[in-house]
Amino acid sequence: MVKGLPHIENCDKFCEGCVFGKHPRSSFPKEASYRAKKPLELIHTDICGPITPNSLGKHRYFITFVDDFSRRTWVYFLKEKSEAFAVFKKFKVLVEKLNGNYIKAVRSNRGGEYISKEFEYFCEEHGIRRFLTAPYSPQQNGVAERKNRTILDMVRSMLKSKNMPKEYWAEAVQCVVYLQNRCPTASLENMTPQEAWCGVKPAVSHLKVFGSVAYAHSLDQRRTKLDDKSKKLIFIGYDERSKAYKLIDPATNKVHISRDVLVNEEAVWCWNSMEEKSHDVENEVQIIASSTSTNTTMQADPSSSSSSSDDDARTPRTRTLQDLYEATSELHLVCLLADAENITFEEAVQEKKWHQAMNEEMNAIVKNETWELATLPKVHKPIGVKWVYKKKLNAQGEVERYKARLVAKGYKQKVGIDYEEVFAPIARMETIRLLISLAAQNKWNIYQMDVKSAFLNGVLEEEVYIEQPPGYIKEGQEEKVLKLKKALNGLKQAPRAWNTLIDTYFKKHGFVQCPYEHALYVKVCHDDIMFVALYVDDMIFMGNNDDMIEKFKMKMSKEFEMTDLGLMSYFLGLEVKQDKSGIFVSQESYAKDVLKRFKMNDCNPVCTPIESGTKLSRYDEGKAVDETQYRSLVGCLRYLMCTRPDIAYGVGLVSRYMEEPKMSHWKAIKRILRYVKGTLSHGLFYSHTDEFDLLGYTDNDWCGDIDDRKSTAGFVFYMGDTAFTWVSKKQPIVTLSTCEAEYVAASSCVCHALWLRKLLKEMNFARDKPTEIRVDNKSAIELAKNPVHHERSKHIDVRFHFIREHVKDGDVELTHVASRDQVADIFTKPLGAELFNRFKKLLGMSAGA
Repeated sequence: MVKGLPHIENCDKFCEGCVFGKHPRSSFPKEASYRAKKPLELIHTDICGPITPNSLGKHRYFITFVDDFSRRTWVYFLKEKSEAFAVFKKFKVLVEKLNGNYIKAVRSNRGGEYISKEFEYFCEEHGIRRFLTAPYSPQQNGVAERKNRTILDMVRSMLKSKNMPKEYWAEAVQCVVYLQNRCPTASLENMTPQEAWCGVKPAVSHLKVFGSVAYAHSLDQRRTKLDDKSKKLIFIGYDERSKAYKLIDPATNKVHISRDVLVNEEAVWCWNSMEEKSHDVENEVQIIASSTSTNTTMQADPSSSSSSSDDDARTPRTRTLQDLYEATSELHLVCLLADAENITFEEAVQEKKWHQAMNEEMNAIVKNETWELATLPKVHKPIGVKWVYKKKLNAQGEVERYKARLVAKGYKQKVGIDYEEVFAPIARMETIRLLISLAAQNKWNIYQMDVKSAFLNGVLEEEVYIEQPPGYIKEGQEEKVLKLKKALNGLKQAPRAWNTLIDTYFKKHGFVQCPYEHALYVKVCHDDIMFVALYVDDMIFMGNNDDMIEKFKMKMSKEFEMTDLGLMSYFLGLEVKQDKSGIFVSQESYAKDVLKRFKMNDCNPVCTPIESGTKLSRYDEGKAVDETQYRSLVGCLRYLMCTRPDIAYGVGLVSRYMEEPKMSHWKAIKRILRYVKGTLSHGLFYSHTDEFDLLGYTDNDWCGDIDDRKSTAGFVFYMGDTAFTWVSKKQPIVTLSTCEAEYVAASSCVCHALWLRKLLKEMNFARDKPTEIRVDNKSAIELAKNPVHHERSKHIDVRFHFIREHVKDGDVELTHVASRDQVADIFTKPLGAELFNRFKKLLGMSAGA
């Protein structure tokens, strides 16, 4: 090829220059040098993510565990990588219980989640060897890396083939893993991972195409004669524990578990039309937020109005109370579980804190002699039970206590057989605010206690049998049931049984039940007085004698197992700050949770909840919005009104459009959230004042509703300088003049004043002089005093004229107030920022104590 090149012998010397200039990476073996001989000898694991967008359960990652011997795969979903260690512990307990072997080695990369001190210590403690990849060498973790790549490839294809939104990626991942475990693999000869793992050939005849349109059968017990016998949903996977399919309603993101399903694998869901409304099928569960394994239950990846319309043309109610009980039977349990943690019994027993909570509940049940083991009579059917788990939080949102409750499935009870009466009173929120106002005026402290396992104390009058609870079944007597001697959480009559017991106890110890507020008890001993307000198992109490209060605490703790919470600081979501200057009540933490829940925590604040001049109509044109989400947000805002009278009108306005809400209504409700964002710390401040008497304001916005021309009435009552009760409500009739509208509004206000006067009298705070109610319409005041303007008032219903009698008797006195000082105006119409903030301050609201 060339001339003059000298002959050079082959040189094997090390050349440093060549190393610096040409050093390649060492090749990776194409096949593993080692294969496990038994299940769990080696586990491959890797995390995939972050994935955009978040899943329905707000997850961004998934973690897989692959058994080297069987190639069986498990998947869990994570919100943050830091959750990997907790998930691995759950996985370890699960697979070791299922298989009988122990995990001997784990292969992973060097991600921070895998090389943390707690992970390393855990593996050392349990004798688990670690095989870590070299830095930047994911090829050494090829089994897990390839598994995640294959999963994502299939997920993309499955979502695309059915035009499904990307938010459903977690459901697709679960389905892919389920299928892969039942499909042949090159790593095994004539065997699927599922068979290699458990020794049983898997069935595949039930497999369906992911994302197909599915029809779930509606049970006869949950529909009327003419209702559809099927519900149109989307197939998203399999529920192994139930031997059923998982279906999802995209309108509500609720998962339905049903075995009676027909799947149209050729059809594609029309995502531009989300008008289907959900109803019950065989089993309906809310999408949960906990990490789930494909080896256990296959759950989807997580995550009436005071001013509502009162249309005259509406059909009168013809359903009996019994009909309503039966129609909403299962909602009883749904409400009970609303704040529960999304965790199953199988998962709970693996964690010490939940296991301890269950033991505490069982100890309380045994101590109370709640039941006895019995043989089930032929005429009875046992009621099922389940464990419900909840983290009890303090005002800062921190976990204060882990609670486990054994709950009876009360929706299966039959009226007349398993229960009779169910009503139990609870304290009204306005009564609680009245007590706070009285305490601030008299400079009393308000204390708080709650009864542990309160419902377990109530004595049952009916004969009720339940199944033995999971995890506590009597060995050798599995066929027997439990006969209840006392109430249990979840039973329809449990609240009433507990209330009957505590009512008897209070009356026995000198308390008098207020006839105008049945959850309020008063005890008077010479010059000493004490009040107790009861809200199920929570109670607040106050009085002018500290010794009397301490004796009450001691007696209650002796009779019941109590938790003394000291000064009232966090009650039913209300944050209460007590000091020498007064008492400040707010719901800042709850408001933050609402903003976060509806993804408005980063919104831009506005200065008023409803823009001045806003007129909404049920006939507004525009795109329809999700009714379920709209109603849910209205409900959240209505509870926020407990300490926020400034949003009462706005919430009442948007509450009128719960049925078929449009985008204009949704924008209005979002504006309220924007206002809340800018006033998170605002609440009511109650303090001692020189003028402490019952005072009311009432106002009306004539013909404010453009749909039916009905007026919006509002009133507010004070004791001192701060409001404690208020109402914003559309009137039930169409009025012909401002005089008539104000007169009708004043009648409603007088009704409330009479109730408050009677309540205060029972509390030993009787009002000797007439209660002043301030009105800004002189004609309405004259009409209340005398039957003047006959031609313009002769048509007014007699029920509104009772106001004259109470004005004459000296119970109330209507006085005139200038419109610029009419505080109740804030409850009747949207106001400009200047006037709104002025009235808001007059209500006693501030940014903090």
